[in-house]
Amino acid sequence: MANKDPESEHPSVTLFRQYLRIRTVHPNPDYGTAVAFFEERAHQLGLSCQKVEVTPGYVIPVLTWPGTNPTLSSILLNSHMDVVPVFKEHWSHDPFEAFKDSEGLANPTDAFTVFYSERSLWWVRFTSSGRPGHGSRFIEDTAAEKLHKVVSSILAFREKERQRLKSNPHLKEGAVTCVNLTKLEGGVAYNVVPATMSASFDFRLAPDVDLQAFEKQLQSWCQAAGEGVTFEFAQRWMKPRVTPIDDANPWWAAFNRVCKDMNLTLEPEIFPAATDSRYLRAVGIPALGFSPMNRTPVLLHDHDERLHETVFLRGIDIYTRLLSVLASVPALPNEN
Repeated sequence: MANKDPESEHPSVTLFRQYLRIRTVHPNPDYGTAVAFFEERAHQLGLSCQKVEVTPGYVIPVLTWPGTNPTLSSILLNSHMDVVPVFKEHWSHDPFEAFKDSEGLANPTDAFTVFYSERSLWWVRFTSSGRPGHGSRFIEDTAAEKLHKVVSSILAFREKERQRLKSNPHLKEGAVTCVNLTKLEGGVAYNVVPATMSASFDFRLAPDVDLQAFEKQLQSWCQAAGEGVTFEFAQRWMKPRVTPIDDANPWWAAFNRVCKDMNLTLEPEIFPAATDSRYLRAVGIPALGFSPMNRTPVLLHDHDERLHETVFLRGIDIYTRLLSVLASVPALPNEN
């Protein structure tokens, strides 16, 4: 990807680089410029652009391209405009420069990943209460001892799931449950045994997990640790959904057919983290997470994120074929 004369650059690449230069980075994303970018695209293409303020200061642009039968269900292409904070000092180039160099990418896989479900996000804070006292004494029933038991139980569960993933080559990361200890709190001084301590965990539960049963498991870990050990949720997703990936789902059948016609190898997976697709699936809308970026290292939220120009342009061709076929799926029984 050499820095060539801008006039010789593919216009789609030029447009993409223009979009990348908009500083939609948290904690103060420049949403206004990003929305204006899409408004201009809508104007150029003769499409309507509705601006929906979902909450004060947060506007979502919705571009609409009517089909020949506007009474049918819509196909929604959904993405987010903002990005996580970046650490410029760790990047080879300014992350908002959209720099183009002469190097290609080395990645062995030609397959394209498509996500049909995702894990449920639970953020759980465990709090242990015990006897306080001076640090010079062997105090019984301390908060630390009981919290240690809870942490040990959860980390043992984590290792069991890690080994299950490691021992089965057919399993992908999203098919097992992951948990990480992310926060420890408590204490007032080096020589004071605290009355309370807490540990926070990030759970990512696989779609086949019985969520009610897993909540009971959390309770049993607390009970096994002793009296005065409780937990609370900072976040808990209780609506796991799976988009069917068989021919009974006409949208998947059409999607899969296009990929086969283009000789694309698909690898359906459960997304290991959380995306906006979970909200769509929760209200009954079949959603697929698909970015046609094969031969590309997975650098989500990492330094030096990059995409080869040829992969990007081929992705446009893939989407062009996909949209044409998906827009032509016959009316479903409930749409007649």
